[in-house]
Amino acid sequence: MKNIIELKSLHKVYATGTHALKGIDLEVKEGEFCILLGLSGSGKSTLLRCMNRLIEPTSGEIYIEGENVVGAKGQKLRYIRRKIGMIFQQFNLIKNLSSLTNVLTGKLGYSSLIHSLTFAQHKDDVKTALENLKRVGLKEFADKKTRNLSGGQQQRVAIARALMQNPKIILADEPVASLDPSTADSVMQYLGELNKKDKMTVVCSLHFLSLARKYGTRVIALKGGKIVFDGTPLEIDNKKFKEIYGEDAEEVEIR
Repeated sequence: MKNIIELKSLHKVYATGTHALKGIDLEVKEGEFCILLGLSGSGKSTLLRCMNRLIEPTSGEIYIEGENVVGAKGQKLRYIRRKIGMIFQQFNLIKNLSSLTNVLTGKLGYSSLIHSLTFAQHKDDVKTALENLKRVGLKEFADKKTRNLSGGQQQRVAIARALMQNPKIILADEPVASLDPSTADSVMQYLGELNKKDKMTVVCSLHFLSLARKYGTRVIALKGGKIVFDGTPLEIDNKKFKEIYGEDAEEVEIR
């Protein structure tokens, strides 16, 4: 399988002086379910957000399907971003709008301004949005405002929104951190299905090793802005776990 994501000597230094990423070299192959592990502040979110230029890297190179992300501007950058669905910890939904309208906003990268303002009038878009809501088990909530949904339901709306781009890559930044254990597992199941059935490449940051073992095909562990482990989930034994999280860390199981 070919590489779909390539990072070369990636650095990110914030204005505060924090050196969040320190020369990251990483290749992700098509169809991988890659889990990013590490403590808060280890660089996981910065790494994900640099991949689609939500955060500007300080130096280094990023390629998505061979396209230079760092050098891309305007229409070229929008074209690259269409390939990438982004899922956030806090869902990033418009709470006063319906689930259907929120899902339709996932099409913005493909649409003109006039088209995006009249989404509800475009039957093909609405049909696709309803199909994506059905896929995450929420078709009956299409007209319900997202502020009235549970956290797990809101995250599933966010997944359906990402699917509107017909992406090749899903970047999920702590998608289950604010959810209870059983809901977290159910959300991960949907991401696992996209990986297995749709062959989407998933890069997902997590705190729970048990979920990484259940859904990931590969784990990248970060510590202090550097990669300290790259291998399969089953290779992370208790010793490796404590190297990543600290000697006092205890693994929490989610089943």
